[in-house]
Amino acid sequence: MKRGLIGIVLILSVLGVSAQNKPGYNINIEIEGLRDSSIYLAYHFGNKQYLKDTIALDSRGRGVFTGKEALPQGIYLVVLPGKKYFEILVSDNQKFSASCLFSDYFATLKFSGSAENSAFLAYEKKWSKMQQKASDIGTRIQNNKKNTDSLKILNKESVNQEKLMKEYLVSVIAENGNNLLALLVKSMMPIDVPDPVIPAGAANPDSLKWVIKYNYNKDHFFDNIDFSDERILRTPILQSRLDAFFNSVVVQSPDSIDKQVDKLILKTQGNYKMFQFMAVYLFNHFRESEIMGQDAVLVKIADEIYLSGKADWVSKQFLEDLRKQIELLRHNLIGMKAENLVMNSFNDVYVSLYDIKKEFTILYFWEPNCGHCQEATPKLKTYYEKARNEGVEVFAICTTSDKAAWSKYINEHQLGWINGWDPERVTHFDYYYDVQSTPSVFILDKNKKIIAKRLSVEDIPGFIENYRKYFR
Repeated sequence: MKRGLIGIVLILSVLGVSAQNKPGYNINIEIEGLRDSSIYLAYHFGNKQYLKDTIALDSRGRGVFTGKEALPQGIYLVVLPGKKYFEILVSDNQKFSASCLFSDYFATLKFSGSAENSAFLAYEKKWSKMQQKASDIGTRIQNNKKNTDSLKILNKESVNQEKLMKEYLVSVIAENGNNLLALLVKSMMPIDVPDPVIPAGAANPDSLKWVIKYNYNKDHFFDNIDFSDERILRTPILQSRLDAFFNSVVVQSPDSIDKQVDKLILKTQGNYKMFQFMAVYLFNHFRESEIMGQDAVLVKIADEIYLSGKADWVSKQFLEDLRKQIELLRHNLIGMKAENLVMNSFNDVYVSLYDIKKEFTILYFWEPNCGHCQEATPKLKTYYEKARNEGVEVFAICTTSDKAAWSKYINEHQLGWINGWDPERVTHFDYYYDVQSTPSVFILDKNKKIIAKRLSVEDIPGFIENYRKYFR
């Protein structure tokens, strides 16, 4: 009998181990106070969240997210009714339980069978309190800006709180080895920028110190991100760091950005999914950018990654459309010499863009019956009347073939600038200047180099004034 019991125990033990080692996921959920309701399992990818699984809780608030294949590791969300949710870590161990009260789910949340999730929950709660304390100190600093004594004490408190927070992050990393929680916390760790040693007698030591610290932060901004670890993809952390870097750290000029793009792409070599994520992020970021001149970065990314064949995840149709879009950008990037345009004019005299000898030439593509043009054109005329004797010329090109409407508008509004006429588009101005809507504005310098594009008419005076001030 004893041997039989031992045998049964051994069999059950083996079966238990076998169940744990089976691929797939099995996440038991119990939400007290929530019954007969649907809840969802979602995951982060970049700055978006995607649905992975749905279950219906029973009358006791119980349900199981289960699947035959293991989930890609990362931060997942258990989404409750009323847009409430709590986060869980899905790593090697994908068989565990989570329970809480629906009325106070975060405060009562508990995990069973997952030490990593228990540690993650403890981290979240403590970190939230530390952030709140730091925020309170910041508010007090703002409210005591005129009180020197209080400000001194509060600044000291702020430095000490920051130190405590960094020490806590370091301790969490040390306690969790190489697990997912350690990866996440390390990825969020700010870079420690060393205080530079400035040589005695250096000119503008404060400025030099700032430049050295800025460059160090820029060069080491991603030191705590492991670009070989795909688990970071199913978290919001990597995209958040990329957004901060490209929006607030890098100088917003194509030359500066291009160097950083090359460095980041290099970091993803050897990991297809990381390369794919980085390529898509960079493409979308600079395609959607409204900063003038950054379309040059988009052209670089399109040429070197997508049109070169490295982006094998996109369709042939996507590539064909992209190739056409990039060709329309390629000839009118900031810093390029503008394509010459030679065409007839309102005075029935052929004119050449390159023959204009003014300090600035405003290329203005417009239509007489366009609503936006009817608002912009009189404003441009008012500016032109003041600036025409100060080195500014306007080369206005009508984009329609309605000569009667064009002539009527010019006569009625007494447009005294150069009015170009090319209804057959023999000059291909629409191709060389990517004219897809009107009004469209380009500003050229005296050498016919493009120095601005897609400006509103209202922004032209300020741009030219600043250009003269800083770049003349």
